[in-house]
Amino acid sequence: MAIHRQISEFKDLNRRLKFKRAARRLPLPWGGSSVSSTIFMAISVILIAASTFRPAAFEGARNVTADIFAPALSTVGMPFQQVTMFLHNVTNLAQLQADKSRLEEENMRLREWYQTALLLDSENRSLRELLNLQVDSSYSHVSARILADSGNAYVKSLLVAAGTDEGLIKGAAVVAGEGLVGRVVEVGEETSRIILVNDVNSRVPVVVEDSGQHAIMAGMNEQNPRLIHIPEDTTINEGARVVTSGYGGVYPQGLPVGRVVANENGGLEVVLFSDFNTLQIVRVLLREK
Repeated sequence: MAIHRQISEFKDLNRRLKFKRAARRLPLPWGGSSVSSTIFMAISVILIAASTFRPAAFEGARNVTADIFAPALSTVGMPFQQVTMFLHNVTNLAQLQADKSRLEEENMRLREWYQTALLLDSENRSLRELLNLQVDSSYSHVSARILADSGNAYVKSLLVAAGTDEGLIKGAAVVAGEGLVGRVVEVGEETSRIILVNDVNSRVPVVVEDSGQHAIMAGMNEQNPRLIHIPEDTTINEGARVVTSGYGGVYPQGLPVGRVVANENGGLEVVLFSDFNTLQIVRVLLREK
């Protein structure tokens, strides 16, 4: 009996050795892997083929699998989503900061251009107003920009950016777009000083248009100069237009000055056409030789 059992064990061992040699000769995946891997590969191929030809066969299984693993996948992916959102917010914040800086710079440039446009528009209006005032053709003119005023209650004058280099001379009449401004009293090479018609040292020969009455317009260091040297029996209506008479040869004839008004004391004053507070450019009249 022992001999038969040994013979049976020998046959069984020999059969196993033959099976292993045959398994080594089979073209298994991953060279030399176990039989279980081959079985799983075969099952995978079968499942892929089945899902290809009949996609609906495994749809239910996929849905169930997705429902089972969805919470776990959501929990695992939550930190990555938070990190992604944080990076996205940081990127957006940096972009917003860059856009804010760019818009502030553009806004600053636009304000500068706006102020420049306002200045140019104001100068353009001043130049157009200067052209509206017609002057005797025997006079030429030089346009001068106002640099400063006297800033003194006792002196009414302006400093302009024009002098002997532009042909200005002492005593030349100065006008603006609305009417007479004053005359030149000091001349330098590049600047000149103008005494205004309401300065206490100013005397302008004028004529009242509606009556033809001649008078002297005297400055009083106030807003409105006064009319003096008027005969007592002369009647002058309020609102009458006053122009230069041309007497003395300092001021050309016919330059508009203002309109007559009566003051509280019964005297006559002249409301000037020119507003000295808004002047930017004046015109200096020069008699041609």
